[in-house]
Amino acid sequence: MTEPSLQRHADARQVEMLPGITRRTLNHGDRTSIHEIRIAKDAVVPNHTHPHEQTGYLVSGRILFEMPGATRELGPGDSWLVPGDVDHKVTALEDSVAIDIFSPVREDYLD
Repeated sequence: MTEPSLQRHADARQVEMLPGITRRTLNHGDRTSIHEIRIAKDAVVPNHTHPHEQTGYLVSGRILFEMPGATRELGPGDSWLVPGDVDHKVTALEDSVAIDIFSPVREDYLD
């Protein structure tokens, strides 16, 4: 069973995922994990899939979010839902900060 957890942002280790893209795992439990993703202008998260359901929202900046049947420019406060195993790609139109929540937990993001 998950124990309650309060985490400070400064204690979350920043990890470079790709050039111009970093993540911090902010917290996780038995079934979900939450991550801050920073994407520099013009950086690209290439087309990919994962088995996790992914929900998120854009804190700041502008991104182009692409998945089958849905391509949209998103700004602060906009959100997304990517079902498991659906191709998706993100391009930063300006420096951006996003929050992603995954279920089940992204074990590969627990650094």
